[in-house]
Amino acid sequence: MPVNKENPRKTAVKLLCRIENGGAYSNLLLDEHFKRSKMDAQDRKFCTALFYGTLERQLTLDEVIRTYSSKPSDKLSSDVRNILRTAVYQLLYMNSVPESAAVNEAVKLASMTKNPAVKGYVNGLLRAFIRAEKAVPEPEGYAEKLSVSYSCPLPLVKKWITELGEKNTQSLLASSLGRPPVTVKVNTLRTSAEELAALLADEGCPAEVNKYFADCLDLHGGAPEATQAYKNGLFHVQDISSRLCCKAVDAHAGMTVLDLCAAPGGKTFTLAEDMKNIGRLISCDLHENRVRLIRNGARSKGLDIVEARSNDGKVHSLDIPLADRVLCDVPCSGLGVIGRKPEIKYKDLTDFDGLPDVQYKILDTSARYVKTGGMLIYSTCTLSDAENRCVAERFLKEHTDFVPEPLWNGLGKFDGETMLSVMPSYFESDGFFIAKFKRVQ
Repeated sequence: MPVNKENPRKTAVKLLCRIENGGAYSNLLLDEHFKRSKMDAQDRKFCTALFYGTLERQLTLDEVIRTYSSKPSDKLSSDVRNILRTAVYQLLYMNSVPESAAVNEAVKLASMTKNPAVKGYVNGLLRAFIRAEKAVPEPEGYAEKLSVSYSCPLPLVKKWITELGEKNTQSLLASSLGRPPVTVKVNTLRTSAEELAALLADEGCPAEVNKYFADCLDLHGGAPEATQAYKNGLFHVQDISSRLCCKAVDAHAGMTVLDLCAAPGGKTFTLAEDMKNIGRLISCDLHENRVRLIRNGARSKGLDIVEARSNDGKVHSLDIPLADRVLCDVPCSGLGVIGRKPEIKYKDLTDFDGLPDVQYKILDTSARYVKTGGMLIYSTCTLSDAENRCVAERFLKEHTDFVPEPLWNGLGKFDGETMLSVMPSYFESDGFFIAKFKRVQ
């Protein structure tokens, strides 16, 4: 008997509903589904593009639905809303999909819902949109236009305009759409960038050396974590923003280094490689299951200097020694990585109000582990003054035994800066923030 083939459109709708109703992270949700799915490679590719594309363009799609709906669109059920979103996304952004296919497949999905009237409603809305030549409404006002054009909530757009300026905001929003670049950090203890590039190319992952870091590769397709090179511990996936953070740490062989909010361990692995696997590197996280990720990752890469342990970053521990370098990469709102996790941008900004106090507490505690003459690095993967500059400036005001220190020299870009909001356009990376302090007494 023939096996029923999984419908990629139906799967995308189902997963979008789960995010809308349950708050799951998009990348984890999709990865978990594909582990169980028997969907073929072509359908997986289509499903992935439709899922992520619909999620990152959600506000734009909702504005289209609101404009062309014959009934109040805010009363739609989650499944009907996501059937419409995926269909409008195909009509607007997937040129390879014929209009008739986008409409007909959406109508088929609508016919599976409990309300028999939904089928006609979906068909009518989509055909009205096509008759209007797929015109997307354009509101008045600069911030409002950015919000609809780049599918970003208006409060977040206004926040970034205030903090980053109009030019940086538009650049940031533009970079948040489409699939972000994938870079990997070469395990230089086991191979070279050129050797790894050749191995990855043989496994269907074409790559070239990154223009800023000779120990990183830019990937141009494939599934790097499914390769034998990955299983052999020859690299780990790491965005260039995180590599920049590790450069600011400036760890060397023989040092004692602490990474206090480390899971899943990418920065720890890079620091250990920078140290040539000589010295002591204590890598901490609050939860033991995440500590195991660090421990197993270090073992697979042959990084014996890594000591992975459970620790609460907000509480000073007498078991942690004074260190030459302390990395405090704190939990944050994640607004710098909305290109990878688009669902973050739709959160209410008030959800993040409590973060700066938690971040400051971790930074304050981390400072107690720094030797005189040692360096403390504070970082986040967000772009928000409250979580970044305000925390760093408060720290300097309340810790006169620390002074600002240049993040790096010799990179060319932003040499000499002591704190930096890394815009995606600077290094073709995620959004990030790094500040560096030196203990002087």
